[in-house]
Amino acid sequence: MQDARADTGLAFMKMHGLGNDFVIIDSRGRAPVTTPALARAMGDRHRGVGFDQLAEIRDGEDSDISLDFWNADGTRAGACGNATRCVASHVMDETGASRLTIRTARGLLEARRTEGGMVSVNMGPPQRAWRDIPLAREVDTLHLPIEGDPVAVGMGNPHCVFFVEDAEAVDVAGRGAEIEHHPLFPEATNVEFAEVRAPDEIRMRVWERGTGITLACGSGACATAVAAHLRGLAGRHLRMQLDGGWLELDWREDGVWMTGPVAHVFDATLSPAFLEGL
Repeated sequence: MQDARADTGLAFMKMHGLGNDFVIIDSRGRAPVTTPALARAMGDRHRGVGFDQLAEIRDGEDSDISLDFWNADGTRAGACGNATRCVASHVMDETGASRLTIRTARGLLEARRTEGGMVSVNMGPPQRAWRDIPLAREVDTLHLPIEGDPVAVGMGNPHCVFFVEDAEAVDVAGRGAEIEHHPLFPEATNVEFAEVRAPDEIRMRVWERGTGITLACGSGACATAVAAHLRGLAGRHLRMQLDGGWLELDWREDGVWMTGPVAHVFDATLSPAFLEGL
């Protein structure tokens, strides 16, 4: 990988998990290169590359690697489950390892290769206290004072989970954009709309803060599984159908484990002309 200021441009990968797509920059062995301006420019699907989130790999001090996450609007993301699984798959392929430790703003996470080429990551214990999510004031996090009676859950980033009768009928764009910047969420929020089909199956659609509608959201799937169990609607182990496919969620004592497929799409290099002035 070359430095963003080098004449040769900036190398990156494109990967996705269930259509939740990511630009991945490998900055091991050098200083991080991502800035808000670079993230916005690369995130532009018409003039840049396009992504739901950008993940930058850095050297780990107490872990195999570290990860930083960025949204398409240039803001930082505290957690990104599907991007973590994608990067874990890449590094495990690179090293031949079957397990990996990853330091993120969320904390120290563990990833594993499972049967059938799937990748699992432990996204850590959910954050349930209002200060930790965070919310603007103390409220009942299981029953927020918002129309639709949603649940607030933190997974290293805030989530507002609505339980609905028909996920397909929800105006995700309209309602998601409205709730993302609700005053109760000082750092804005991801918004999930979940239809519980059975105690072990949920259909979920998502609006991600800083990005919009995405085909899948790993931390959102974890938050939804937690919210459903806390409401008595589902067990701790279930399957979840997102717009882009299926994830398996398992809320264990050590955290919420998420398992699903990943795909490497292509490797490319940003031109020096694109990087000029960023």
